[in-house]
Amino acid sequence: MERLIGTYTEGVEGPLLFVIGGMHGNEPAGIHALKNLFSLLNTEHSRNPGFEFKGKLVGLRGNLQAIRSEKRFLERDLNRSWLSESIRTLKLKDTESLYAEDRELVELLNFIESEIALSKPSEVYLLDIHTTTARGGIFSIPNGSKKSLDLAKALHAPVIDGMIDGIKGTSLHYFSEQYWDVPMTSVVFEAGQHQDELSENRAIAAIVNCLRELGCVKATDVENHHDQILIQYAKGLPRVSRLCYTHAIKPEDNFVMKPGFENFQPIEKETILASDIKGEIRAQTSGLILMPLYQKQGEDGFFVIEIIEP
Repeated sequence: MERLIGTYTEGVEGPLLFVIGGMHGNEPAGIHALKNLFSLLNTEHSRNPGFEFKGKLVGLRGNLQAIRSEKRFLERDLNRSWLSESIRTLKLKDTESLYAEDRELVELLNFIESEIALSKPSEVYLLDIHTTTARGGIFSIPNGSKKSLDLAKALHAPVIDGMIDGIKGTSLHYFSEQYWDVPMTSVVFEAGQHQDELSENRAIAAIVNCLRELGCVKATDVENHHDQILIQYAKGLPRVSRLCYTHAIKPEDNFVMKPGFENFQPIEKETILASDIKGEIRAQTSGLILMPLYQKQGEDGFFVIEIIEP
C-alpha cells in the first residue's frame, strides 16, 4: 500500500493542498473519496473543456499499518502524536528502526516536507478527513487561526471552534504557521459515521468545496450538488459551536459510553453519559454532546460543546 493516493496539477501557480485520509486506520471514507476525486479530475476536461486548475492537490494515506489492520491505531493514536518535541527526536533516528505510529508519522511528515520543497508554493493547506463512531451530523474543526476558521466555514458544515484547546498532538496543532517556514493552514473535516456509505460522498464534497475556496478551481466549475450534499446533512445543526468540556480517558479506566447518543444531541447537566471503574459519569454542563466513543480505542470519551451561532 502506497502513501500517495494521487496528485493533480496543471502546472499553473497556486496553493498546495494536502488531503489526508486514514489518519485513523478504521476511517476509510477519506481514502475512497480521494480515489474517486482523482478519477473525476483526470477526466474533467473531456466533460468540461474550459476547466482550469491552479496549484496542486496531493492525496495521502495516513496510518498505513492501521489501515491494513482496520484499527484506529496499533500502539498509539497517530492523531495525538504530532508533538513538536517528540517529532524532533524521532527525525534524528533511522526510519527503519521505528515501529508503528512513530514510523508512520516520520514517513508522512517526510513526504509532506519533500513535496513542499519540490513545489515551492507560496502557501500550503492541509485537510484531514475523519469519521466518527457515532451518528448525527458532520462538522469541521479549525486550528485556531482566522484563515482556518474561514476555510472551515466555507465547507458548508457546522464549525467546532476551540477543539484545539481540548486535545493535544493533532494534525491541527502541528500543521500551522508556528512550525513551518511557509504559510500553513489546516482544517479537519468529519464526514459522518464510519460505516455510513454516504460519508465518502460528503468527504468528496468537502474536498471540492475546499478547492473552490482556495481558488484552485473556478466556482462555475463546481456543481451545486457538492454544496447541497453538505447543506442538507447539516440542516438544523448550529453553524458555529465552541468546545466547553472534554472527557479524557485511559485504557485502565474501563470507560463505557451509554448507548444511543449521537453527535449534536442536546444534554442537560447531571445527565448520566457513561461509566468507568469509579462509577457513573455525569455531564458537567449542559450543551450538545460530540463524538461519544463507541469503539475500544480512543483517548476521549466524549466532548460537550455550546452553540455560538445557531
